[in-house]
Amino acid sequence: EVQLQASGGGSVQAGGSLRLSCATSGFAFADYAIGWFRQTPGKEREGIACIDDGKGKVYYAESSKGRFTISADNAKNTVYLQIHSLRPEDTAVYYCARDFMCGSTMVGRGYKYLEDWGQGTQVTVSS
Repeated sequence: EVQLQASGGGSVQAGGSLRLSCATSGFAFADYAIGWFRQTPGKEREGIACIDDGKGKVYYAESSKGRFTISADNAKNTVYLQIHSLRPEDTAVYYCARDFMCGSTMVGRGYKYLEDWGQGTQVTVSS
């Protein structure tokens, strides 16, 4: 059974940092990409970053470049999303998802084609 479990969220003050984790199981980690997304109430889910460690590919949404760093630990089948200089507008539920490759599912409504998601982890940034 494919499983993804996002964790590491919390309440932080603006300017702080967080590292989110996406622990995976039930599939060959090196054969898939893992993407991070976030969503606020009333808005579409937004692609942030994606990593396909088996192919050495990393993708960042334009709005994510500079403050977000995605990485993977193959030994732990886990993908991380480090967020620096947190802003109140980063407040959202953050999700990870499995994909065949980092590509169109990271843009616009492409996320709707993804089937395997973690449960989400809440990040709240106060000013």
